[in-house]
Amino acid sequence: MRELVEREYAGAVLEQTAYKDLASEATLVVRMDALVQAGALLRDHPSARFRLLSDLTAVHYPGDERPFHVVYHLYSFDHNRRLRLKVKARDGEQVPSVVPVWGGANWMEREVYDLFGVSFKGHPDLRRILLPEDWGSHPLRKDYPLEGRGERVYTKPRRKEFGD
Repeated sequence: MRELVEREYAGAVLEQTAYKDLASEATLVVRMDALVQAGALLRDHPSARFRLLSDLTAVHYPGDERPFHVVYHLYSFDHNRRLRLKVKARDGEQVPSVVPVWGGANWMEREVYDLFGVSFKGHPDLRRILLPEDWGSHPLRKDYPLEGRGERVYTKPRRKEFGD
């Protein structure tokens, strides 16, 4: 798949990795400015046809220059093949939304925004999806405190009972 993307968008792939026993599950790290175009190519090209975005998540590596790795898990029904796309972002840097390529990315990008604080440029409705609007932090970051100031107990308001 690297060759396909490189043929259309020279320099778009920064690195490729694959596990020895899972050569069919490669990971392509792509430049952020080529993400949407590479995704559309991988979705539409006859030799790829990665039409399913099965998951979109992020990983936080606080010591890295680009600590947020946004990972796209793709599947091709036509070729029974999996592929991971990955982009690396700095804190506060916007990642291009892939909602125009895979509509199912909508809520997945919102989840990554909510839990990691990664913002997606061009997203149609980027707002929290799991946590209350006033939460103020992102609990899946590795620098999120497990106790103390960051800890917060959320309680649902008491329902009115009949006769209250």
